[in-house]
Amino acid sequence: MSTTEEKTPTPPPPVRRGPGGGGPFGGMQGPVEKAMNFGPSAKRLAGRLSPERWGIFFVTILGVVSVAFAVLGPKILGNAINIVVAGAISSTMPKGLTQEQVIAGLRASGHGQQADLLSGMTLTPGAGIDFHALSMVLMGVLALYVFSSVFAYLQAYVLNGITQRTVYRLREEVEAKINRLPLKYFDGMNRGELLSRVTNDIDNISQTLQQTLSQLLTSLLTVIGVVVMMFIVSPLLALIALITIPLTLIVTMLIARRSQKLFVAQWKHTGELNGQIEEAFTGHALVKVFGRHREVEEQFRLKNEEMYKASFGAQFISGIIMPAMMFVGNLMYVVIAVAGGLQVASGALQIGDVTAFIQYSRQFTQPLTQLGSMANLLQSGVASSERVFELLDAEEQSADPAAPKSPVGTRGRLEFQDVSFRYTEETPLIENLSLVAQPGQTVAIVGPTGAGKTTLVNLMMRFYEIDSGRITLDGVDIASMRRDDLRSRMGMVLQDTWLFGGTIRENIAYGRPDATEEDILDAARATYVDRFVHSLPDGYDTVLDDEGSNVSAGEKQLLTIARAFLAQPSVLILDEATSSVDTRTELLVQKAMSALRADRTSFVIAHRLSTIRDADLILVMESGRIVEQGTHSELLAAGGAYYNLYNSQFAAAISEDV
Repeated sequence: MSTTEEKTPTPPPPVRRGPGGGGPFGGMQGPVEKAMNFGPSAKRLAGRLSPERWGIFFVTILGVVSVAFAVLGPKILGNAINIVVAGAISSTMPKGLTQEQVIAGLRASGHGQQADLLSGMTLTPGAGIDFHALSMVLMGVLALYVFSSVFAYLQAYVLNGITQRTVYRLREEVEAKINRLPLKYFDGMNRGELLSRVTNDIDNISQTLQQTLSQLLTSLLTVIGVVVMMFIVSPLLALIALITIPLTLIVTMLIARRSQKLFVAQWKHTGELNGQIEEAFTGHALVKVFGRHREVEEQFRLKNEEMYKASFGAQFISGIIMPAMMFVGNLMYVVIAVAGGLQVASGALQIGDVTAFIQYSRQFTQPLTQLGSMANLLQSGVASSERVFELLDAEEQSADPAAPKSPVGTRGRLEFQDVSFRYTEETPLIENLSLVAQPGQTVAIVGPTGAGKTTLVNLMMRFYEIDSGRITLDGVDIASMRRDDLRSRMGMVLQDTWLFGGTIRENIAYGRPDATEEDILDAARATYVDRFVHSLPDGYDTVLDDEGSNVSAGEKQLLTIARAFLAQPSVLILDEATSSVDTRTELLVQKAMSALRADRTSFVIAHRLSTIRDADLILVMESGRIVEQGTHSELLAAGGAYYNLYNSQFAAAISEDV
């Protein structure tokens, strides 16, 4: 990319949706009242897993095998208990009798209840405990649990890869989306709020998927497997246990409904708080200068309190789910213990079966409790996903043409033909503007604040699309060109400099990544960067931070000018490009600019009219219209708007009552 784009010029922004609304001391927004549309958002989030369908199928198979081994364990352990109990009772019986004879004797002696109890067992009077059979059963249980753990580990390993690849694709999609969004989207979005969606919300989605997918799958499979085993052991007790399912669903739904909107508010306030902190810290020096730190602290306290209330409410209400599930599970445990004891007493079940069923009841309530406890994670994750989807659904800039055109050569003739544009439908800005900038010509644009000077630059770069008319570059309508092709032919140097974390050499080469070392040095010498670089400890290898705080404001400006010089664009845009340099350096930079502007079209936005006296054409703008145009001497002789602007800067001080 050879275009040198500093901080993009922005128009008068529309109403901001982030906090603060216009500086560190802007108004605060109230809490979010509209609840999240949980179902569609959750479905859409689940749809993100569709590229991993075969992996999910494999994970499901691993989960089925793992759960199958796990749920067989209590049943087999019940057999081990039956062996122990039957052996202990058999050792108290006289040898030589059969089980039927012992039971008949008990009934004859009036011990019918004991007879019913023994009739449900397999006894060998006088035999004692069969330790060989017991050891074989225990070894089988151990093998089942080992295999279950191995398959559970494999399931977790594969599922972790699925989750991380899904979030990786989501981050890529968000990054690509940001590059396709028009400039007006960023004008209306608080930067901290946008960063919160890209970082905090995506991290929360990752955490939600990571913690819930495995647990959700395992819990559902465990519920199914346990229900099957409970019906095998005792259909009556199984029916009693199933009564808890509608109870748990009702409790979960009632609690989840109340916590949904609180989770939406929690993440909304998180973004707003990030935006306020970013805004206040960016203007930290200004806050100190005007003594407004107490107001900033108070606004932070209020917003922090709003976030605390929303977070506390969301976590507290959703946190009630798990204790409620445990209460329902304990009720079921009591009912099963009583009903199971009665069945053992009647001989319908063995003690080992009841013991196994009680374990199954615990295994049954535990995944239901886990599903309930996951409700807060799911709601939080879906709330974050809704905010990310809102970003992904934002209206994009128009697509590049399917058959793009490109100017032949690099002459740099730029023409506006009856161009009209407005930022908002009800407020006209530029109406039927026409102008021609010839190759090699320097066009200066002057006028009061809000006249449309920067808007003109935005339209040249296609940061915004015009409402009517056309703009051509070397005879080709820029709307028929690819944006990257158009911008590669333009270089921009703005009053607000932008440097990234890297060396001075890398910052200069940003305008032309394929530049050689000699090209970089030539650009640095031509723009007088070479003068101060040698005074730095590491020269061109000096590392700048993202704010460029280890060089002065003037030196930063020179670096951005060198970047534009290296890019060698056919159209050069300078927006108060020398405002941060001292008078002596400005004279040197003006010479460099003269060389840079040679054989290419240059647009210079200037407030200091002394810097554009030598321009080939000066356009005077007011309210989006060109009211005057001509050379410096012609416009002064005309005695119009330019004459008034010029005199306002160079005449004596104006009295306060003028």
